[in-house]
Amino acid sequence: MKPLIVMILGLTLAAGSGYLASTAFSQESGPARTVTVDVATGPAGPAGPPGPKGDTGPAGPAGAECPTGYSGGYLVINAPGGQVTTFTCLQDG
Repeated sequence: MKPLIVMILGLTLAAGSGYLASTAFSQESGPARTVTVDVATGPAGPAGPPGPKGDTGPAGPAGAECPTGYSGGYLVINAPGGQVTTFTCLQDG
């Protein structure tokens, strides 16, 4: 009888910890907002001159947080060729 109780208790604790872990990993760090930009669909103008080439800066750390005054959110760009959504840092305010 005692091994059965220990086994049931162990399975219950394992199931509970699995549920808590899956819930924790599926949560985002906070609510994300969405900003939508509509790109004009007018006629294209003439191509401009090429811009200057600058040096490539160092890569930022993986998983870095947004700088002060910015928070993570979705940027939706509506263009004649389709819609693009990206998660990026958006200015607060």
